[in-house]
This record gives sequence, structure tokens and C-alpha cells, in this order.
Amino acid sequence: MDKAKRNAVIAGNWKMNKTPAEAAALINEMKPLVEGADCKVVLCVPFVDIDAAVKAAEGSNIEIGAENVHFKANGAYTGEISAEMLTACGVKYVVIGHSERRQYFGETDQTVNLRTLAALNAGLTAIVCVGETLEQRELGYTETLLKFQTKMALTNVTAEQLKNVIIAYEPVWAIGTGVTATAEQADEGNGFVRQALAEVYGKEVAETVTVQYGGSMNAKNADELLSKINVDGGLIGGASLKAEDFSIIVKAASK
Repeated sequence: MDKAKRNAVIAGNWKMNKTPAEAAALINEMKPLVEGADCKVVLCVPFVDIDAAVKAAEGSNIEIGAENVHFKANGAYTGEISAEMLTACGVKYVVIGHSERRQYFGETDQTVNLRTLAALNAGLTAIVCVGETLEQRELGYTETLLKFQTKMALTNVTAEQLKNVIIAYEPVWAIGTGVTATAEQADEGNGFVRQALAEVYGKEVAETVTVQYGGSMNAKNADELLSKINVDGGLIGGASLKAEDFSIIVKAASK
């Protein structure tokens, strides 16, 4: 991390977990554990939990995000949620292009870009996910793919809008598998993302963008991962569902 240049952000991605009552209980358990953190603390929750989460987090340093957003403002898109709907609910962040959305729900680099633009135009901060599969890594395409995905996601995003973008490097082979990239691999992947940003926006702007690591970061490995210069925080899956574990990661990012 380099806090002199950019924010450290620890964001939980709850995925399809927790009822509204359970969400409120977990946030109430977390609040005293993350109070006073020297990093931004975000919880991205299922849509049905947003109202309960916003109310539970009120007055604390925890901010609430969503897990997806549609790229249209309204219309015949059954089951989808617009950026305006999210902001009206009190959401400040939204995860876009997570590998599970790409794998199971047909997300493409083009729709990631459209969702990112919709989120930014509505005043949301977009947490944009990029990452390679194990096969792509073994073929030596990690750098090429991360740069391509980053540039595609940010097509038509201005340098001013980029201030509200966080990139999360999530190697697909390390999500929900228990396998974690080494600290060196995480730093390298995040570095490729930052190089892509520099190629589009210039090095000075690229140095201001928060680039998270999100492949199975947990309470045991957070210190080592967050010690790397290009790792500006984490997008946390399973560990964000446990108050104590999540707080340990937040404390690691607060050093």
C-alpha cells in the first residue's frame, strides 16, 4: 500500500448470504471491531439486505455497497436493479464484473464497461473486477488479459470519473478455492493493472487509483498481501462473513 498516494479500501463481498436480520446482526457485531480504522471499510451485500445494512451501519465508519447494477436506467429488465435505485437505497459502492457474474450470468467485458459507466454517472463508486483463469495464467497470458480487461472496463471513463473507480484483481483460480496467490503474484497482478491505467491515463493518475487484491484474502494472509506496494486493500469474500476475521483484515490495512 502507498497511503500517501491512494486510499486503502477493505470491501466485503457477501455474495448470496445473510437475510436482512442476519445482516443487521453481523454489522452490529462488526462496528466496534472496525471503529477508527485507517482505511475505508465497505460491505457489499445482497439487494434484499441493503435497507437493513444501511440502517445498521448508520453513524459508523462502515459504508454499504451492492453486488451488481444494470446498465440501463429503467425498462423491461425483469429482476435487474438500476444505479438510481441503488443510490436511492443509500448505496455508495457497487461490485461490477465479478468472476462469478462472468461465469454464471453471461457478463462480458462490454457489459462490465456499460455497468461501470452507469454506476459512475449515478455517483456510485465502482469496484471493477478483473482476473485470469488458471489456464490463462499457465499459458502466460496474465499480463495481456489483465491489461485488456482493465482497459475494456474503463472505455469512455474520464480521468475525473476514474477518481470513483476501484479495480479489484481477483485471479479466478484463487476465488472460493482456498488457494491464494502468493504476495508476489498479487503484487505483480495489481502492478499489471496499474500499468494499464498508466498507459491510458498517465503514470501520475494511475498512482492515485486504488487496486485491491481479492483472491481468498483472509485473516492469516492479509498482513503479507497488504505489505506489497501495489496491493491497496482487498475485496473479501468468505472472511467478510465473520466479524472477527474481517476486523483482522481491516486492522492489517490500517497499519
